[in-house]
Amino acid sequence: MPHNNNAAMNPITEDDIADYLANTPDFFERHAQLLAQVQLTSPHGNRAVSLQERQAEMLREKIKALEHRVMDMVRHGTENVVTADRLQRWTRGLLTARDPRGLPLQMASELQALFMVPQIAIKVWDCDAAYGNEPYAQWVSDDVKAFATSLTAPYCGLNAGLEATAWLDDARAAVSIALIPLRAEPEAPAFGLLVLASPDAQRFNPDMGTDFLERIAEFASAALSRLRP
Repeated sequence: MPHNNNAAMNPITEDDIADYLANTPDFFERHAQLLAQVQLTSPHGNRAVSLQERQAEMLREKIKALEHRVMDMVRHGTENVVTADRLQRWTRGLLTARDPRGLPLQMASELQALFMVPQIAIKVWDCDAAYGNEPYAQWVSDDVKAFATSLTAPYCGLNAGLEATAWLDDARAAVSIALIPLRAEPEAPAFGLLVLASPDAQRFNPDMGTDFLERIAEFASAALSRLRP
């Protein structure tokens, strides 16, 4: 029998077999007994299982992973609904407030209670002269004003000793913070800054979404426009 040099030089590889099976879908129809005869190691022990049983196990694992993903989606969806409801209640409070003078303090206290934020501080500058003596309109440095204006989105991260954290009742307990600039228009200079603080290092982290914080900034800015000349 002549020696097949091509076969010796180019042995069949696993990829060749896989390609053949992928392009010959009726192979296992003609050799159905192979499905029961092929034995694999189960991932749940050292026992041998058939190819069919192994495929069933893989499908069960995929279904289980999908179930976990669905549950995560449901949980996040529920959390978002709760947060949206709290945001709506907070916004309703802003709309029904009659006294502009007390609005910043009301805004901060209700935000603290509804969203369970341990510490909140707020400062507003360039107010009408009628509100110039209010605590929230005083003691704001030019550096803080410039920093607030430089923020194009809420800042979230660890407290690095930024000047604005000195407005908090207990700056040492502020491990993570969110700094929310307040402005009349998207490109306008900031006229205020809202500081949220927590002793939890992960409460306000750099990777968190800021959609709700941005909504808070929009509503707070609109409400506080009543303080401006």
